[in-house]
Amino acid sequence: MLSGPLFSEGVLFFSVSLQLRLVWGCDTMSVNQQAHTGHSYGPPQPGYQGYQQPGYGGQQMPGAHHSQYGAYNGPMPGYQHPAPPQGALRAPPTSGASPPASGAPVLAGQPVYSQFGQGDVQNGIATPAVQMQRPSISQPFIPGTAPTAVSQPATFQQYGPPPTSAQQLTNHVAGMQISSVSAPAPAPAGLGYGPPTSVPPASGSFTATGSGLYTPYSSSQGPLPVNMTHGLPSTSLAQGLSLAQPNFSGPPLSTQHLPAQAPGFVPPPSSTGIGPSSYPPTTGALRPSTMQGPSLPGQAVTGLPAAQPNHVSSPPPHPAMSGPPMTGTQGPPPPTVHSSQPGYQVQQNGSFGQVRGPQPNYGGAYPGTPSYGSQPGPLPPPKRLDPDSIPSPIQVIEDDRNNRGSEPFITGVRGQVPPLVTTNFLVKDQGNASPRYIRCTSYNIPCTSDMAKQSQVPLAAVIKPLATLPTDEALPYLVDHGEPGPIRCNRCKAYMCPFMQFIEGGRRFQCCFCSCVTEVPPHYFQHLDHTGKRVDFYDRPELSLGSYEFLATVSYCKNNKFPNPPAFIFMIDVSYNAVKSGLVRLICEELKSLLDYLPREGNMEESAVRVGFVTYNKVLHFYNVKSSLAQPQMMVVSDVADMFVPLLDGFLVNVNESRTVIVSLLDQIPEMFADTRETETVFAPVIQAGMEALKAAECAGKLFIFHTSLPIAEAPGKLKNRDDRKLINTDKEKTLFQPQTSFYSNLAKDCVAQGCCVDLFLFPNQYLDVATLGVVPCQTGGSIYKYAYFQLETDQERFLNDLRKDVKKEVGFDAVMRVRTSTGIRATDFFGAFYMSNTTDVELAGLDCDKTITVEFKHDDKLSEDSGALLQCALLYTSCAGQRRLRIHNLSLNCCTQLADLYRNCETDTLINYLAKFAYRGVLNNPVKTVRDTLINQCAQILACYRKNCASPSSAGQLILPECMKLLPVYLNCVLKSDVLQPGAEVSTDDRAYIRQLVSSMDVAETNIFFYPRLLPLTKVDVDSDTLPAAIRDSEERLSKGDMYLLENGLNIFIWIGVNVQQGLIQNLFGVSSFSHISSTLSTLPVLENPFSKRVRSIIEMFQAQRSRYMKLIIVKQEDKLEMLFKHFLVEDKSVNGGASYVDFLCHMHKEIRQLLS
Repeated sequence: MLSGPLFSEGVLFFSVSLQLRLVWGCDTMSVNQQAHTGHSYGPPQPGYQGYQQPGYGGQQMPGAHHSQYGAYNGPMPGYQHPAPPQGALRAPPTSGASPPASGAPVLAGQPVYSQFGQGDVQNGIATPAVQMQRPSISQPFIPGTAPTAVSQPATFQQYGPPPTSAQQLTNHVAGMQISSVSAPAPAPAGLGYGPPTSVPPASGSFTATGSGLYTPYSSSQGPLPVNMTHGLPSTSLAQGLSLAQPNFSGPPLSTQHLPAQAPGFVPPPSSTGIGPSSYPPTTGALRPSTMQGPSLPGQAVTGLPAAQPNHVSSPPPHPAMSGPPMTGTQGPPPPTVHSSQPGYQVQQNGSFGQVRGPQPNYGGAYPGTPSYGSQPGPLPPPKRLDPDSIPSPIQVIEDDRNNRGSEPFITGVRGQVPPLVTTNFLVKDQGNASPRYIRCTSYNIPCTSDMAKQSQVPLAAVIKPLATLPTDEALPYLVDHGEPGPIRCNRCKAYMCPFMQFIEGGRRFQCCFCSCVTEVPPHYFQHLDHTGKRVDFYDRPELSLGSYEFLATVSYCKNNKFPNPPAFIFMIDVSYNAVKSGLVRLICEELKSLLDYLPREGNMEESAVRVGFVTYNKVLHFYNVKSSLAQPQMMVVSDVADMFVPLLDGFLVNVNESRTVIVSLLDQIPEMFADTRETETVFAPVIQAGMEALKAAECAGKLFIFHTSLPIAEAPGKLKNRDDRKLINTDKEKTLFQPQTSFYSNLAKDCVAQGCCVDLFLFPNQYLDVATLGVVPCQTGGSIYKYAYFQLETDQERFLNDLRKDVKKEVGFDAVMRVRTSTGIRATDFFGAFYMSNTTDVELAGLDCDKTITVEFKHDDKLSEDSGALLQCALLYTSCAGQRRLRIHNLSLNCCTQLADLYRNCETDTLINYLAKFAYRGVLNNPVKTVRDTLINQCAQILACYRKNCASPSSAGQLILPECMKLLPVYLNCVLKSDVLQPGAEVSTDDRAYIRQLVSSMDVAETNIFFYPRLLPLTKVDVDSDTLPAAIRDSEERLSKGDMYLLENGLNIFIWIGVNVQQGLIQNLFGVSSFSHISSTLSTLPVLENPFSKRVRSIIEMFQAQRSRYMKLIIVKQEDKLEMLFKHFLVEDKSVNGGASYVDFLCHMHKEIRQLLS
């Protein structure tokens, strides 16, 4: 174990060289290290120089046996746990020093400031000279009272200053081998959750040519050292780091200077382009499975999720399988290579510890990758970078929770970085919008465009205007200024907000966005106090809060007329597939009760939303459900080429008035179509009919369309099956994401003009072209839900829960959003589900509480450090009661002239949310490989710029990461490995289009869990406590076959059961006597009266409540065919379709950065 003094501003490095020794810089310290039990490194193995080996193109090797599963790694006896690190990090490590007390002395150079400076003329938000990371005391907002100024000692400095002195740990490794094993490589017998197929070689990997390949390392070069510094003092390091470098093949890369800017999607320079397929193979033997080991001192972790598909469809029953097969998700991570380890007992129980190579039917990680499975003879254990020594998302999330979860986040200070999305915290609005409404990639933005281009950090905000708040936070106040309407700037039309400056005794105000001076209307006049603040400052939400609403006047309404309440139209596919599967009957039964839960305004007794019903196959059936009728009447429109609505009176009705007629209709629909033989459907005319009905009723509204098949019937918008997997990895792959025809884009434009939002529920049994059918939902602000191979028994609960949430949630209709900025920056780009007819206004037929709009900003002038930068998001919408409103969110950011300030105030989760949306939009017009290369290149430039300009001088062999971006490599790798950018053979074209559209409007919390799923050990659950067990990292080597784990990613929840789980736990959770009796087809856990069952079910319910969609429960038994699907979400591991492991990708990013710096 190592121990040593605390360095004042130490930086932790790891580097690798040619002998094994420990070097500590400048300060003396005692090193007391135990001898290692493993063998020393062996000579290079024969046959590994260029990877040219027989038996790897997907051909089976002689003697290979069949196996569906990769090996597991059980706990290994004799493995030394590293000692936990000590010392304060961004949050204290699990066993580290306690956080500073609230009365701790203030850091040198940081004044203690009150909210508003004494005697300053200050309007709006305080702008301290030294940036305040977070106030330590809450200040309640009580309208009508002026709270006392809060003293905010700067005891919590979220990110340390740039490193100056260095503490180095050097662990030297000789020889770069890739481990090989003595057993022949087994061939997989199919993927196990779809019809058994052999996977074509190198599926999903892009053939890299020339620049895309890795540089080979010659023996004279020595291995590539990896070092990380995190800019915080480190105390002791319990474990030396080892890193095995894989051999790389391919021509040497030319060196490249750091360009000033990464242009759009241009193939990056030869030094940076990496094809998806060109990652290094996983190296070395697996570590023994452990629970989350302590991470290195100085490593705080901010949680961004890893990229993976999270859409699992239960496929149709397949004769050759037990249990429904699964489709729609990327394949499993590749099997990991074990070598027998001297000093460690090899486990033979189950599949843990068995010696296996990668499976021949899976193509290598990149062209030319050999098989690892055919090398004779035992080998010494190769060394590789210890996963416990590199930044851990789990540790960062835990540290942030410990440091920032206990006190409220008070928004009164400019440019504060909020707690992570994974931290549960209370927000107190004191002048800036809550992070639940707006999160930024950086809270301190460069003063000049040159500086922004140099850093390559995108400046973006993820805005969720109608976000749901926790019950203990106040909803935005509704302000009614009467006939004259909201007070606005005369020139730029910005709305009154806390940053406006009142002058001339309060008779005028100067706009904080454009500096124009505007007269204060007489009815709004108020005197100023001695600080220049209005005396009614605390009585007016628009002067003291970051978020509020104005009641809009008639001039904000279409045709200068107040709107009617919106309507919901339910449009049900009654073709053969929908009737036969039981779907039509299920929908009709559910709607009878669901109509009581239509959204309503505040304290209204009943919803103002009216409802209508349509059924369709090749023709459309409209229903008159007028309250005066004894029975509903059906009207058929067979001329789908010229759609019209055959009735006005009686189509859209109040639920309570027409309840008996509606119930009668819902009873009759399943019987009416019970014997249908019609298999063909139309689609576009259905949307046209709904839109025309809303137009005739002069209201906005939402269409709920339940659809099952590709619309091939003769009608406008007819589609053909164009699914072609041969296009993957070609320049034409982008056509798979593009709509077949422009018809639907034009239809979407008409829908937006009418305020007609479309929510689409899809139940496909085969290809139905989600890329085209999804155009209207995406451009109208709607949602898409997909249930492939829908089966009542397994999918009913998920569908009904999604439908209930979708019908009940808060929605704004006929909305327009505009983002204004102070002089110096402007909004230039927008991502999400909306339509834009000009460059500034985001138009949404509907906007619900789960949707976000991501906005990118660019400089158009210089900014000043003194005044900072301001954003104002204004959303004009019609509420569920038909009230026209304006919701306003304001945010003030700091500006900097030093790059170190930019890097100290970034938020990686938001950065990844932006980068994923940027990439997912990029695939519409660019080859996927180009998109991937652009992402890698931009991130390498961000980190290279930090290294060059902010880090203290150190050897080029050290990888130095900014403290708040240290998770950028792991999260970026997850995005690169996601199904959209690197699909496995079993991922359908529809699934990729679905995920692409889904991610485009996700918020930061959703992308976090989607790309880096949460993994909890259920056997560690404390049944007597509400606290969750500590999460573990998403890697197979962290699993133990004696445990059960729960994995959630926002779309699915998996419960993985190891073969050696105690019988009592199985009995308590599943109500069966043994592992073999657990059914993999369960879609819900049985309700059992024991503490363990109750606690696990309550955890699942809690997770379900946190997500916008109901997650499907999938039971995975170890060594069962569904295990491949589960492993696909273990995103730190290498994936079967060529995605790099976290360790390998980190090495690769380091190489990219060195290339740029040289």
